[in-house]
Amino acid sequence: MRKVISVANLDLNLLVSLDALLQHKSVTKAAQQLGLSQPALSAALARLRRHFNDELLYRVGNDYHFTPLAAELRQRTGLALDGVERVFSAQPKFDPAESTREFCVVVSDYGITVLGDTLATLFTEAAPRARLRFRPTSPDLVARAEQTLVGTDLMLLPHGFVTDLPHKDLYRDRWIMVVSSDNEDIGAEMTVDDLKSSPWVVVYHGHSAATPADRQLRMLGIEPHVQIVTENFLTVPSLVSGSNRIALLQEQLVRLLPLNSGLRTIPCPVEVGELVEAMWWHPVYDRDSEHIFLRELVTRAAELATAELR
Repeated sequence: MRKVISVANLDLNLLVSLDALLQHKSVTKAAQQLGLSQPALSAALARLRRHFNDELLYRVGNDYHFTPLAAELRQRTGLALDGVERVFSAQPKFDPAESTREFCVVVSDYGITVLGDTLATLFTEAAPRARLRFRPTSPDLVARAEQTLVGTDLMLLPHGFVTDLPHKDLYRDRWIMVVSSDNEDIGAEMTVDDLKSSPWVVVYHGHSAATPADRQLRMLGIEPHVQIVTENFLTVPSLVSGSNRIALLQEQLVRLLPLNSGLRTIPCPVEVGELVEAMWWHPVYDRDSEHIFLRELVTRAAELATAELR
């Protein structure tokens, strides 16, 4: 059973201090960010140490290092602080034109490439005083999607990673093979043997950090020879161009690449499934007026951006 901790006697300012300390790993820099004196923040750190019964930060030479607990708290603290700020900044009626809050969307570089400019334009027109933050996705954030979405408005992510959370499908995309324009090992059509023998560039790699297309290949008995692993889809073209490497990329993304990217595209010789991009959110925000505004904006941006690419 989950242990319930009373927060009645806790000072929420300690959460602000903890977040700054864990972000900067320095009492001096954290104090400067918060506009506090160094002794005042040192006193806050002492209180935090007593509360957690843990040093949190310890000195090695001139540097501070995290204890294991502090390393675990680093991301939780930011999410908790975001949640607190959202609670106390809530208004009875939401007027986008007057809002000064920050909206946060976790999204890959692929998602930003396809939707970012259109969404930014719509957002600026509707909420000129507010801020839109694009936060890069990662396997860790996706693995803890429900926790991540407590302090984040939306996560843009294809189906195949997250389940049991509210979502709305935005658009569909196809996976296509990309090879270097001067790759003479592969002809106009690609074979299953090409998939097995060619060196690959993949985005993320592992059982919990692979695209649905990668997982489908393994289900078909095709284990790619992974030569290069990157964490950004936009870096794939330069890692394929001028080499004998191959990769799977989203068709929408390939269409947006410069004409001189040094790549040619080939249909994948096996069916790897369609990519369905969706936005995901925490159920606590289902009826939140600010959240509904953002979801409608993202939906509209997806309609406009993908219509131009058809």
